[in-house]
Amino acid sequence: MSSGLVRRAQLVAPFGVGAMSILVNGTSVITGGLDHWYHTDDQANLHPDEFVVDEWRLQERLRVRQLRLPPARRTPQPGGGRQHNVNLSVPALRFPCWSFCIYCKRLDESPLSMAQPVRCGDQKHEGKRSGPVMSQVPIVVICERGHLDDFPWREWVHKSLQPRCHGVLRLLSRGGGTLGGQVVKCDGCEDERTLEGVTIAQPSRGGPEETTLSKRLTTEGEYLCRGSRPWAADTGSGCGWPLRAALRGAGNVYFPKVESSIFLPRVQGGASAEVLDVLRRPDVQTRIQLLHEVLGSVPLTKLRESTPMELLQPFSDAELQAGLQDLLGEPSHGSEPADDGEDLTPAVAWRRPEYELLRETPHHPDLTVTDSGVPATQAGRIGRVRRVEVLRETRALRGFTRVRDGNLRLSEGKALLRRRRLPPAHDWLPAYVVRGEGIYLELDPSALIAWESREDIRSRAEGIAVNFQTVQQSRGLQPREVAPRFLLIHTLAHLLINELIYTCGYSSASLRERLYVTAEPGRQMAGVLIYTAAGDSEGTMGGLVRMADPDNLEAVLTTAIGKARWCSTDPVCMELGEAGQGPDSCNMAACHGCALLPETSCEEHNRFLDRGLVIGTFNQPDLGFFS
Repeated sequence: MSSGLVRRAQLVAPFGVGAMSILVNGTSVITGGLDHWYHTDDQANLHPDEFVVDEWRLQERLRVRQLRLPPARRTPQPGGGRQHNVNLSVPALRFPCWSFCIYCKRLDESPLSMAQPVRCGDQKHEGKRSGPVMSQVPIVVICERGHLDDFPWREWVHKSLQPRCHGVLRLLSRGGGTLGGQVVKCDGCEDERTLEGVTIAQPSRGGPEETTLSKRLTTEGEYLCRGSRPWAADTGSGCGWPLRAALRGAGNVYFPKVESSIFLPRVQGGASAEVLDVLRRPDVQTRIQLLHEVLGSVPLTKLRESTPMELLQPFSDAELQAGLQDLLGEPSHGSEPADDGEDLTPAVAWRRPEYELLRETPHHPDLTVTDSGVPATQAGRIGRVRRVEVLRETRALRGFTRVRDGNLRLSEGKALLRRRRLPPAHDWLPAYVVRGEGIYLELDPSALIAWESREDIRSRAEGIAVNFQTVQQSRGLQPREVAPRFLLIHTLAHLLINELIYTCGYSSASLRERLYVTAEPGRQMAGVLIYTAAGDSEGTMGGLVRMADPDNLEAVLTTAIGKARWCSTDPVCMELGEAGQGPDSCNMAACHGCALLPETSCEEHNRFLDRGLVIGTFNQPDLGFFS
């Protein structure tokens, strides 16, 4: 085990289960599985219900009984009386296990649970008090099914699945900035081999990719993944998929799958803020969870009997019942959450309840929305504006992928997070809560339909759709519709966020987008929520909400659209857009100088953007919706 400090939110993403990170002392560690997140030798000290997050929609979607905050580090306070959840921590295991000496280049393997520095024991360092501290190797191996393992140094240099030579290995550099200049050498048999090509893979359609590492390690047969999961201390019992090498800090080593939800009350306006504050107290919430698990419900008489009188006495039974309904409710698909391994419900169906409620003016302690007028100059294009004065977003980790950010079935993702699966009645996932504010903006439906029915509009959007289809087929991604309204609203959201950052003084990653878009007949959506993503006070100071006022929003819209007419890299940006640019060539006129955002702010990884559909192009100035 290793120790270090990390924010609780980072344990959901980007340093969740199975992710590697670097401690302040330079040690590379991998975040341990959920099995031991709340481990303690003193069971009387453990009260996990304190970390429970109430988000009924997300629990139903992910088919788990609970969502929990990562444990917070607490130290015992002298004279503080009985304390709960003291000395809890999230395990981190030292990985990769192989290290090399920067002086003699010796390679050595240490146990996964090694905590102290690994020192070189080579004979070249005899006479010294202790050998130099070794550095962890920069390379690991990954497979498409999420497994991770140490690079097979001995097998690679000896070109054998079961090498007989056990001589000392050394990692030498022969010059050059590529892996072809790195050589593995065995002192015992004098065999040596470069690392050239170990990261190369040939994509295939509908099956595992072909990798240089698996194909060329030996002529005896393919070297395939054994299903190793070091974050769960599981050496694997077989996987059978090809392996490829990757630098341990490479972007394709870990893609967290995070699902988010804007809180929607079950009974709108049924519970006051005062009731919810009391029911969410850790001591009261523990009693509620216990009664619910034992009795299947929470009788108010039992709750009042087990709770200090002064807490619940000010509230009537009706108020308490409304609060319990908001916190617990009844799952929509049975008393036990089913885990059948099916894919998640489509994003459009999942977000429709949020879309319908944001269009209204709900007043709830966790979601307060008020009406705001449409800017006069945009009355024919903007159909609705709302001030989202209070919102609560919950983000939960449901698994991860490696090699590529592809689809992940719910049951497969959960299986990766722990060594032994829990029964549905006790299953939980890590999550954290962000409170903030935002602006909801919706395009005028009649103007949008007239615009997107134009042949030149559909033709331009088809270019991005074709590029994405090529990527989708090569990576096995699910098909999706790339409609003109989606490109328009997504690009508009980016332009507004870039302008709001300057206008309101937010940091570049403090704002996020949440898209509500579909062209499905009879169920069209064309809205976007721009909201604060920071978990600190920056997200709740009211600066963003004030921008929803008609005068302020008119100035922001005018400036954002005006800046979009000329990018600092134009005419190159606009001209490159004709063939596609950016990630997977899924952008047209959009680059870092005009429309791209930090990765944490964009739902689509900075894809599906085009200024041309917002403000027109040089050749077709009337092409844009805001031309």
